[in-house]
Amino acid sequence: MKIISWNVNGIRAVAKKGLAYFLRSQKPDILCLQEVKISDATRLLTEFDFAGYTEYWHSAQRPGYSGTAILVREGLPGIKGVKSGLGLEKFDKEGRVQTLENEKFFLVNVYFPNSNPELSRLDYKLEFNETLLKYVKKLERLKPVIVTGDFNVAHEEIDLARPKENIGNPGFTPEERAWMMKFLKAGFIDTYREKNGRKIQYSWWSFRMNARARNIGWRIDYFCVSAKLVRTVKKAYILDKISGSDHAPIGLEL
Repeated sequence: MKIISWNVNGIRAVAKKGLAYFLRSQKPDILCLQEVKISDATRLLTEFDFAGYTEYWHSAQRPGYSGTAILVREGLPGIKGVKSGLGLEKFDKEGRVQTLENEKFFLVNVYFPNSNPELSRLDYKLEFNETLLKYVKKLERLKPVIVTGDFNVAHEEIDLARPKENIGNPGFTPEERAWMMKFLKAGFIDTYREKNGRKIQYSWWSFRMNARARNIGWRIDYFCVSAKLVRTVKKAYILDKISGSDHAPIGLEL
């Protein structure tokens, strides 16, 4: 099974930049998208070329903001359904979480909040993180879990190009990094590190200062799996040559 996750930073923009070709060339069984930035009303009036895939959307209430989507290859066996949200309005209104149930595992597609300049949403993010951790650990009582998406945190210094200059900045605060460590200690495995060791590669670059061309980036997009699933992981990678967003797609093959 091949799963790809991608923060597209606007589904309409990336659709114009070749999302349909990306689907045809990469042929994922499941594609998890974050920051789709489209309302239900707009989506229903827009034709995307997702032939061969069943679409599941979780849009934010606020137009042009946040939101997630899952595309599942038609005919893929073992899919039991997709549900949206965590059951709390303060988080669900931003369209941040979807859960796909497969007969052997749960796949949770997440767009974690950004703590924002001046750290104005750090408390909100930390509360979201704790709520999500409790949620996925509850799921794990039933079957193993895959958590993917834009975590909006670089876990270690190796995960960003300029760690010293970014200490305390959004995505690299002690609080966010400590929660990521807590998440991993709770039994989830960072598959990229598991399969690639200390390889330096990034999944997000600022639009400013020609950062992507200079590879001044951050690794903030992850596939993390329950320990029981580690033996099934064949590959975990970053498709950093794929453009169309400020994030690169990431992949997991089971």
